[in-house]
Amino acid sequence: MTSPAAARRLISSGSEFETTYSYSRAVVVGPHVMLSGTTGYDYATSTLAAGAEEQTKQLFRNAAAAFAKAGADLADVVRVRMYIAKTGDYEAVMGVFAATFRGIDPACTTVQAGLFDPDILVEMDMDAILDARA
Repeated sequence: MTSPAAARRLISSGSEFETTYSYSRAVVVGPHVMLSGTTGYDYATSTLAAGAEEQTKQLFRNAAAAFAKAGADLADVVRVRMYIAKTGDYEAVMGVFAATFRGIDPACTTVQAGLFDPDILVEMDMDAILDARA
């Protein structure tokens, strides 16, 4: 009998947070890819862009990099849960979201939430299914 841990593949972005808090950027189980909450933090420059629009663009670059390691891409996303710190940033975030997912149209939930760092304006977690494109 195969253990549940053996049936999954763990994806890391190399973030210190993943090591410190013992989680994976993404987990692949069969055709399913589950992406952890991802922000617009740029790990290459150790910076966080100013503004929700730029953070959302970087968030999608971070998500795309993790999905690529899993053998997927943003076109495979079927579900998004997003957390926006300030309701006034909704249009800026959704503009980037719409440009990214137009024609893919994943299921989506949006919540206004206090995030752990006051400079982080948006966070998303996503689920993808490999080869799920219509």
